[in-house]
Amino acid sequence: MSDIKLFNHKQIRSVWNEEEQWYFSIVDVVEVLTDSPTPRQYWGKLKKKGI
Repeated sequence: MSDIKLFNHKQIRSVWNEEEQWYFSIVDVVEVLTDSPTPRQYWGKLKKKGI
């Protein structure tokens, strides 16, 4: 089952799997929390830094 969650009027993509767990799009979460105009690049830089 897929679903869209709203946080501060912005969409966060999510999926519910058979193991009863929610998965959220980290790029969408980064966009909401940082207001970055390029959340995919922001996430890529965080991954490189090992944060």
